[in-house]
Amino acid sequence: MNCHEINSMIVRSDSYHQTLRRHSFSLSSNPPKKPRIGTVCSASIFIKPLGLPLFSKTTQSPSKSFHLEPNKPYTIGRDYFCCDFLFIDRKISKSHCQILFNSSDKKVFLADGVFFGIDQIECSSRVRASLNGVFANGIRIRKGEVVELHGGDEILLSCGNGSDCNVVNRIGFFVERIVLSEEVVDRNVPNLMASGMSIDYGPVRLASNKLDVKAGFLLSMCRDILCSNDPISFMKKHANLDGKIRSSYSRRSGKKFISFLKSSGVKSSSEDRVHRLEVALSESPANCRDAVVNCYKGTIISSERNTGSQSFSFNENAEEKVDNYRLQQNNGVNVSGKPKALSLDCPRVADMALCDRSNVSQDKIEGGYVSPPGRKFYLNRLQFMGHCSSEAQDVVSLPELFYPVESLQRVFIATFTSDIPWFLSYCRIPAHLPITIACHNAERCWSSNPERRTSYPFTDFPRLVVVYPPFPEVIAFGKDRRKSGIACHHPKLFVLQREDTLRVVVTSANLVARQWNNVTNTVWWQDFPRSCTPDYGSLFNQSSLGGNNQDSKSDFGAQLAGFMASLVADVPSQAHWILELAKYSFKGALVHLVASVPGIHTPKSPYMLHSRHFLSGNKNMQKSSGRNLLGSVETSVVGMSHLFCTSVDSNGVKLKKLAAFLRKCSENAYGMSEIILRRETNILADVNAVSVLIPNPEEFSLGDCVQIGFLPRDVAQWVAPLSDDGFFAFSAYIYPKEVLRAALEGSYIKVQLILYVSQGPCFSGISNSLRCQQVSAICSLVSSIHRCVGLWRLQEVLAPYKWPEHLETDFLFGSSSIGSVNAQFVAAFSAASGKRAAQLSESEESDPHWGCWSASQELRNPSIKVIFPTIERVKTASCGILASKYILCFSQKTWQRLKNVGILHDAIPYPNERSGFPMHVKVARRRFQSKTDASSFGWVYCGSHNFSAAAWGRPLPNTVDRKVNVNERNSSVLGSRIHICNYELGIIFTVPPSDKKDNGDEKHGNLDDIVLPFATPAPKYKPRDEPATAQAMREVLTEMEREMDAAIAISGECPDEEDEVLEAADFVTVEKEDEKAYAERLWSQVDSSESC
Repeated sequence: MNCHEINSMIVRSDSYHQTLRRHSFSLSSNPPKKPRIGTVCSASIFIKPLGLPLFSKTTQSPSKSFHLEPNKPYTIGRDYFCCDFLFIDRKISKSHCQILFNSSDKKVFLADGVFFGIDQIECSSRVRASLNGVFANGIRIRKGEVVELHGGDEILLSCGNGSDCNVVNRIGFFVERIVLSEEVVDRNVPNLMASGMSIDYGPVRLASNKLDVKAGFLLSMCRDILCSNDPISFMKKHANLDGKIRSSYSRRSGKKFISFLKSSGVKSSSEDRVHRLEVALSESPANCRDAVVNCYKGTIISSERNTGSQSFSFNENAEEKVDNYRLQQNNGVNVSGKPKALSLDCPRVADMALCDRSNVSQDKIEGGYVSPPGRKFYLNRLQFMGHCSSEAQDVVSLPELFYPVESLQRVFIATFTSDIPWFLSYCRIPAHLPITIACHNAERCWSSNPERRTSYPFTDFPRLVVVYPPFPEVIAFGKDRRKSGIACHHPKLFVLQREDTLRVVVTSANLVARQWNNVTNTVWWQDFPRSCTPDYGSLFNQSSLGGNNQDSKSDFGAQLAGFMASLVADVPSQAHWILELAKYSFKGALVHLVASVPGIHTPKSPYMLHSRHFLSGNKNMQKSSGRNLLGSVETSVVGMSHLFCTSVDSNGVKLKKLAAFLRKCSENAYGMSEIILRRETNILADVNAVSVLIPNPEEFSLGDCVQIGFLPRDVAQWVAPLSDDGFFAFSAYIYPKEVLRAALEGSYIKVQLILYVSQGPCFSGISNSLRCQQVSAICSLVSSIHRCVGLWRLQEVLAPYKWPEHLETDFLFGSSSIGSVNAQFVAAFSAASGKRAAQLSESEESDPHWGCWSASQELRNPSIKVIFPTIERVKTASCGILASKYILCFSQKTWQRLKNVGILHDAIPYPNERSGFPMHVKVARRRFQSKTDASSFGWVYCGSHNFSAAAWGRPLPNTVDRKVNVNERNSSVLGSRIHICNYELGIIFTVPPSDKKDNGDEKHGNLDDIVLPFATPAPKYKPRDEPATAQAMREVLTEMEREMDAAIAISGECPDEEDEVLEAADFVTVEKEDEKAYAERLWSQVDSSESC
């Protein structure tokens, strides 16, 4: 039996006429009434669960509302695969009952069993009633009947065979109200659905067009509407906006509510395209007095979402009474391109107290301006929060971050998961706005094909491009990107460019509705002013080349540029973003940026004060000083195996000459020798070719050289154009022992080469009409410049401060994901944070690493508290365990490793209003307290880094016999190399000790001004406590008889941590096949002359 047959076969049942409308069915072929052209109807049922929570299949969390599409049956039961909503109890049948919204009659019906027709044919092949029945207001619905639902109805699903329904363990729900939604669609609106998009509608205020309406009249009208039996008819017949109420109270049916608005003179702006008009169809049985107190329950809601539109509202003198609780639709597509089901996120409070608009400050109006948080972070505004309540302090929503949208010039976003259609509609993004979104996609990020790096998914937003940042082959399994590896694009960054400011937002929330509306996340942002002239030097971290950076906040722009460049370096169309950053001043940055970029990183190359030879202006030039040094790039020499193989150098003449030059060349304190770079403009195989030559140390200026190879192709393609135009100058150094070893062995061992980048003679003219190739080349250069990342960046930021160990009061890290951590990683994190051993034995004082924190000390005296929720806290949360299942990540193996260490502490959300909501925060704090004035100081981190080696990096030992420029005191625990799996981004607030606070007029404040999103001190795990590991959550769900499908795509955080990272024992790398082929083509065309 299908929905059309049901809609035309309703007969009243006399046995239950006074309590509820019941209907029986008989076959008929009469079709249902056609809906009005241009309108789409749906219904929402707001409920209060009785006994057990009712879970939504789409959101994986408890639900207090149904959203019903027209003429589509929705099944309630306990079978996950056949039902839309679930009660987890044996007394509930697999498919217990069904609900249907009849769009032609504007009514909602309930039936016992699977009655309305089943989409899941495999779940049920015939109509059958539930075993324990469905009871409406205490009376069982008979087989073959449907019941029309109204506000105030009590529906029970487990009364049994005629037993008393008023038992303690009842299962069902109470219908609070039913809301009809009618969407009136303008055919002129761009067709988002053609692009796989769907529009999300959120609440906005009704606006006025030259109407003078008093608040008292609106309250009176709302009261009368609520007390009427037929609100739609009442509003059409008796109420208008001229300040009068008609005396006649006829109950005749009237026109649609939209007609009432039009007849009253309320019009939308010319930009408005889609409006959803909602009105409560039925309320809980209550008298007019109750309706006055709770008038917001029946308030009309007008919602719209569309590009560049202006919201409606009545006259500003009117008291706004808008229900702040809304049904969050999330009909987008996920990263994989699969459509996402309707999302009914769990609400905090069903009916919220209303705000008087006059009491709301201008900077707190929804979608309005919110002042930046400064030296602290805010939390995201959860869906239940109003703008005038105590919960609204220090919170911000995504639309508020983008306000005003009209002034945006372009937007850059980096995220892990994304729901782009939801974002476009929720923030009212104009279709013409240039938007770049970098997000995770394992297949595309590991692909070697540059064309797989981008996509343009929405034809109606032609300037929106999705970028998939590359994962380096060096971290792939077997160093073969075809085998992929452990890597994740995990940052959460927004860069909003306007004419006069650049807003940088660093958050822990991904670009999905659920994480902004129903999960606690941190948010920080700062607006940076536009400079009078572009400062391209700010893209490079010049201040820290000579040693520790005493104020790494001054390199905020360089860190931001380097991180963004790493995401778009192989996407030339997006390279302009890096040059746009140079137009803004970052000197007033209040925080330090901390970035992680996947790869195996080595320490920063030593500062070279004097270089003798530079490549610039398509020629070699002599220079005596490196005072304009911008940075260094670690690369290699390709093609050495060709020149010194027996077929080319049969008598070994070239090899002998090379060995003689290398023996005579001078090495600096780091074992490096300078070499010469030469442009090879006559090689047709690559017009950008750059050769590498070893000069005769005794006749450096006379031109006697030995060519050993070339720069790799991907490096030469940006070195050549930037040096040819004189924008930059390049000098180069090698390790002579490595060169000689590779030449003697005749193997394909990769020889390291360090490029030093300086300002060229035409550096000041960069802003004058750059070509596309030059823009892309500068982006590649910025991404290649060596910067400290992960743990090493943490150390770079915090090392300048001498943190007094004896004044430490707390050291903690709260994270939604705990990686495969061990004593070595925890010790490395603590050492990078400035942790030192306070008391050591005399035997340890002779150790060369005396005073440094080590793994052995970490085992004896754990340094840090790890904040992670217990399984009991997650299980008893108001949103249920499913809300946390795909956000929290903690392996059972890691739990067994940390079980007896005693570092785990429970995560209690703070403030209290956020209790029951999952936390997706990643926050670390090390706190000290002065004994003189009791002031607190230290540092706080927030961002995307979880507490894992994948995010921060796993230190690796040095396997190459080479002098390195690292802090010898910490080299044992922080390693000489670091293996990072993920792209990450975060910020650090520093409040230095009192003796460091005398930096001019800068005010550092008190560390306690930064309020953490969880309670401190956090309670330590009790002996029986366990973390909410994936296994523990599965076991709880099994106990609840909930079968989970592991392949379900939801808008949450996927596990992104490694179980164990397999580290290569030998770091020696060899040339790749494409590099060898490239070098062979160049050698075949190169001039055999050995002059420099």
